Amino acid sequence: MRRVFAIAIYLITGALLLLQFEVVRHIGVSILASAGIAGLVIGLAAQRPLSALLAGVQLSVSQPIRIGDMVVVEGEIGTIEEIRLTYVVVKIWDLRRLVLPITYFLDRPFQNWSRGAQQILGAATLVVDFSADVDALRAELKRVLEREGGSLWDGQVQNLMVTDATNGGMTLRILVSSTDSGKNFDLRCLLRERMLAFIRSHPQWLPVTREESRNAPPM
Repeated sequence: MRRVFAIAIYLITGALLLLQFEVVRHIGVSILASAGIAGLVIGLAAQRPLSALLAGVQLSVSQPIRIGDMVVVEGEIGTIEEIRLTYVVVKIWDLRRLVLPITYFLDRPFQNWSRGAQQILGAATLVVDFSADVDALRAELKRVLEREGGSLWDGQVQNLMVTDATNGGMTLRILVSSTDSGKNFDLRCLLRERMLAFIRSHPQWLPVTREESRNAPPM
């Protein structure tokens, strides 16, 4: 950019100097005209890079993302690793890098799980029989969180509710909170493992399919 501006200044200065002399005035006019045409061509060619630069400035002012934020882009969960003037590098959970143009975060909707506060809620679903003791399951959930989930659970939200009841049994939703999405994912996996082990220790709580046949009434 410095070279372009320097050449433009030299051309304009030389053209203005030539305009001071009657003999070579037409040369100065030609240089100014050619400089105008060249500037138009350069402006059209640099439209996308300039828009990216302006988008980078706008992003730095509005700050919809920051380094370290947990985001969901293009169906992938990752962390903002680098923010450059024209592109952003997102570190995916499996250590891949997703490189996106800076305009992506201004033109398209995306999820930022770390915006404002990093606390996040997550849900785990279990299906049990109607005979399952929900209060006993709540007590087991509390025990697992306090004894095994200390490094993953932030101690804020723990909840177990019956969200549905069908022919296959009751659907339980476990809702827990963590300081970030990575810890919340690990916490939900831990809870599924421990709660399933607790349910297996009570075989009567395992979901079963019930069928009943009735004789047709006499005609």
